[in-house]
Amino acid sequence: MDITRSGSQPSAKGPAEWFTGTVRIDAPFAGTEPARIGGAVVTFEPGARTAWHTHPLGQMLIVTTGSGWVQREGGPIEAIRPGDVVWFRPGEKHWHGASATTAMTHIAIAEKLDGKVVDWLEHVSDAQYQAGQTG
Repeated sequence: MDITRSGSQPSAKGPAEWFTGTVRIDAPFAGTEPARIGGAVVTFEPGARTAWHTHPLGQMLIVTTGSGWVQREGGPIEAIRPGDVVWFRPGEKHWHGASATTAMTHIAIAEKLDGKVVDWLEHVSDAQYQAGQTG
């Protein structure tokens, strides 16, 4: 058994290659082999979001605080709130982040396939993101 104590790992800034706006990544975690599971607690300030991306084995988000938006390619932007659980299927192109006015924190969980957990794609444009304000 391994216990990682709260506050024992420094916070990290979400890299600009993968995120728009201010994003903080806390408490990254991963199982030990042969487990493939890993994840982190991610906080998005208002207006912050991921780039479009996919996960080879899918991704689960558990919203813990705030208000955010998620979108899969070809679908509408949908609001998410504390207690919501979002499942993106393997290979499903998507993005997620805070709403325009409220920060949002979620736990993100995904598994590695052949050592890879995510494929990062293009950034979500401001026009794509702002479409959530009308939905």
